[in-house]
Amino acid sequence: MRLLASIFTALLALPVAAQDTMRPQEADRLSRFGVVAGDALLTALAHGSPQDVAALTVALSGEPQVAFDPSLSGEWSCRTLKLGGLAPLVVYSPFKCRLTLDNRGVQLEKLSGSQRTSGRIEMREGRAVYLGVGFVAGQTPPPYADLAPDFNGDGSIYPDVALFERVSETRARLMFPVPTVESPFDILELTR
Repeated sequence: MRLLASIFTALLALPVAAQDTMRPQEADRLSRFGVVAGDALLTALAHGSPQDVAALTVALSGEPQVAFDPSLSGEWSCRTLKLGGLAPLVVYSPFKCRLTLDNRGVQLEKLSGSQRTSGRIEMREGRAVYLGVGFVAGQTPPPYADLAPDFNGDGSIYPDVALFERVSETRARLMFPVPTVESPFDILELTR
């Protein structure tokens, strides 16, 4: 299994030119990850309901492991946790997501719920980074690479960026700094 993981890691280390280019807006959002996450977590822990704080603790628990291997592919349960903004902490019911591994990374699709996202998780400077497009159910989003350079969202389609961490064969998370909708920090918790 370690050999297989090493092979996939090597395949994912393709030159950046082979991958989608990250727009400056999303690079800026990632650069503020630590500050935004810290502020959002302090607010969520201080003012969230005990049940929601317990869910947040589970979502953030566990040491990140090798990001990609074949066991990632398939259907996942996923739920969004929104930290700060309109409420200190909101934990949504689970929805359906799909991960598909290929030789460049992982395609992610959130398949249900009113707020969805679709995009790719690829290695960038030693981190597994998600670049995608969030959208309201019923919309047909363009691929991230096709977004206009100055597009920051129109209320029904918006750019997404997140850090991906795999915790085990049955748990992973995407952490979205400064999402364009509703809250300063979101977590998409993936479980099987």
